[in-house]
Amino acid sequence: MPKVQTTLLATVVAGALIGASVHAATMVDPALSDYKPVSGIAGNLKSIGSDSLNNLMTLWAEGFQAQYPNVRIEIEGKGSSTAPVALIGGTAQFGPMSRPMKSKEIEDFEAKYGYKPLPIRAAVDALAVYVHKDNPIECLSLQQVDAIFSKTRNGGLDKDIKTWGDVGLTGEWASLPISLYGRNSASGTYGYFKEVALFNGDYKDEVKEQPGSSTVVQGVASDKAGIGYSGVGYKTADVRSVPLKATADGQCFDAVAEHATSGDYPIARFLYIYVNKNPNQALDPLRGEFIRFVYSKPGQEAVVKDGYFPVTAGFAAEDLAVFGLN
Repeated sequence: MPKVQTTLLATVVAGALIGASVHAATMVDPALSDYKPVSGIAGNLKSIGSDSLNNLMTLWAEGFQAQYPNVRIEIEGKGSSTAPVALIGGTAQFGPMSRPMKSKEIEDFEAKYGYKPLPIRAAVDALAVYVHKDNPIECLSLQQVDAIFSKTRNGGLDKDIKTWGDVGLTGEWASLPISLYGRNSASGTYGYFKEVALFNGDYKDEVKEQPGSSTVVQGVASDKAGIGYSGVGYKTADVRSVPLKATADGQCFDAVAEHATSGDYPIARFLYIYVNKNPNQALDPLRGEFIRFVYSKPGQEAVVKDGYFPVTAGFAAEDLAVFGLN
């Protein structure tokens, strides 16, 4: 397996998902349970964290509140790095993140509470590389993506890529300078793209950092020479995702469910929700039922509705067991 695919998602997910039902790649796993509401659920919840998960958290909240009118859920999405701080400070019950917590973030949490935070793997995302809808580029290798976005070129390409002609486009595109769009450093998407697509290199100074995933896509949509990265759920009709290959001589795969869940698309990842759960205490019913809802059929249908890929019943059962909810 190429180095770029030995990411958290590929190493942890690929084997299990390849063997899962084919339906899991294109639709909600039929083995997932319908959600059955219980009595006595009321109260307030707050979610602070990933912008990439903002829309999905909103869909889950709306679906959950439809079952429980006496529940209020507030959602704040300013970047994955805000989730650990909020959980440590007790200002949020849920910390959605588009990347795993860093060791320092876990250590800081454990220093306060004496145990580690627990994540649920709520959805699968393919991090797409977007270009303007009129851009004819057919495929890019990760090494080319690195040379487009990074000044360090840790991927090994021997020259910088500055124009669309440098990746083989001709005619009016040949001399057109590539215009770069990306996320800011508070974003888990920024960090994940840096790790996998930039081979832990450094972004070019000319990357136009955006405060949210949707504004990256909007920037590319309004800029014929633009290229940017964002979750596949933010795709619009004004941009197109570029098929990617892990190595120069590899095969190109687009950011679709089949290739993301098989591990063939080289920039795929879990989307997480972190929770503060004392291992010596049962989870309170309010948070527990919300997690059950996320892993129900309607919860994973919301994942599909938002453009991400659902997890299998097997993954749902594993995480529910960790939280004592099975």
